[in-house]
Amino acid sequence: MPTSVQTPATQEPPRSFGGTLRQLGPGIIIAGSIVGSGELIATTTMGAVAGFWLLWLVVIGCVIKVFTQIEFGRHTLTWNETALEALNSVPGPRWKVNWIVWAWAVMTLLVVSQQGGIIGGVGQALAISQPLTEEGVAYNAAKDAWIEAQVDAALQSDAQPVAASEAGAALPEPIDAYLWAIGIALLTSVLMYIGRYGFIQTLSTVLVASFTLITLITLALLQGTDWAVQSGEVATGLRFQLPPLVEGLTENPAATALATFGLIGIGSGELIMYPYWCLEKGYARHTGPREHSTSWTTRARGWLRVLRIDAWVSMVVYTFATVAFYLLGAAVLGRTGLHPAGPDMIRTLAQMYVPVFGSWAQGLFLFGAFAVLYSTFFVVSAGYSRLVADGLGLFGWTDGSPEARERWSRRLSVVWPLAALSIFLFVKAPVTLVLAGGMAQAVMLPLLGVAALYFRYRRSEPTLRSGLWWDVMLWLSFLGFVLVGGWSVYNALAG
Repeated sequence: MPTSVQTPATQEPPRSFGGTLRQLGPGIIIAGSIVGSGELIATTTMGAVAGFWLLWLVVIGCVIKVFTQIEFGRHTLTWNETALEALNSVPGPRWKVNWIVWAWAVMTLLVVSQQGGIIGGVGQALAISQPLTEEGVAYNAAKDAWIEAQVDAALQSDAQPVAASEAGAALPEPIDAYLWAIGIALLTSVLMYIGRYGFIQTLSTVLVASFTLITLITLALLQGTDWAVQSGEVATGLRFQLPPLVEGLTENPAATALATFGLIGIGSGELIMYPYWCLEKGYARHTGPREHSTSWTTRARGWLRVLRIDAWVSMVVYTFATVAFYLLGAAVLGRTGLHPAGPDMIRTLAQMYVPVFGSWAQGLFLFGAFAVLYSTFFVVSAGYSRLVADGLGLFGWTDGSPEARERWSRRLSVVWPLAALSIFLFVKAPVTLVLAGGMAQAVMLPLLGVAALYFRYRRSEPTLRSGLWWDVMLWLSFLGFVLVGGWSVYNALAG
């Protein structure tokens, strides 16, 4: 077999633990995207609505998707293609682009609305901690008193859910959250224009790690309070059952669960974005152009090992964060009957930390909420600007060259935060916006499962394939995608 000479662009994979650790990064950026809308908002909402019943779905939702994620990464490392270029190669109906890329385009429109929900959450967190108007100060005081009364009532009634107060719910909403959202969106547009991969990776790591650690500590300390999670409740949550309908509850727990499944763990958007971050980190460039040589195969296997570690490490991070957020939501919000919604979303979520931190809870949570929500907003803005710039080339609206992608990525990174802001200003329902994006991502999952199987059986390099157990897990991942996506379509048509 011939050997090849290493080109200046290629680089040997690290062999030491420290060297491998320094080459991780794409997965951490993806975790920064996940922990905001999926974990902090959607997962805690699911815990508030469904109690402990759906813990099994949370764990499966995090673990099952990583196999498809790595298959996408393997394809990118082998062929040095962007995710949309790869998806466009899948056989099937096409007009300018193929059917999967068209589905991605529709999903992207709804992801913008999801980002509107995220920027709304950031605005709420800042409006609570730093109100800008006298009306905002008065609103905060009244709402804090109302929610405290809800928690006290739950404690005095053996932790049973209580009905929301109409007086507390009817307060007129001030404009503070919207003013903060406008300022943050404008700032993000500037940061997006000047940002680079290293800056995005560092910011994501710091923001996500800080609040994930706080949340895990909170869950541990909760066990020493009256709100402790009981072993029987955990056992109930792992029985593969759907929660019963609760009288007087407007939310359907099963529908909320399906929408959340599209967000928890790595969602459709993150699955498509992951190869772009792998390209920017240099995994494919370091491997070099695909060729039949011993040196290329050795390099490719080495960098594929790094990519797998990167994906699994990020999976562990967001799984722990997701489970912690879900249990906190079920233990505190579910027992008190408080459901995050509308202008009270962030204020309600802060109650998860009250049993442990008391008067410190709100300030601590507001810092964490800003950290993870803004991390999501920032990372998704950066990722989707790259995705959409690539899509413009596939649709023939640009020449599709790397230079055109870079130029349009810069422009779109400025526009994306402002588009999300506009949707929030008109809709004013953060949780609804986030769950709408989650439902779109759930519907997209089966299509990405089809693509992953196509990559595995039609375009994979034989020397880089995994064994039988991997194929089994990849098929299980696909079947899970089909189940959730099909159920999401059924509920949408039935509703």
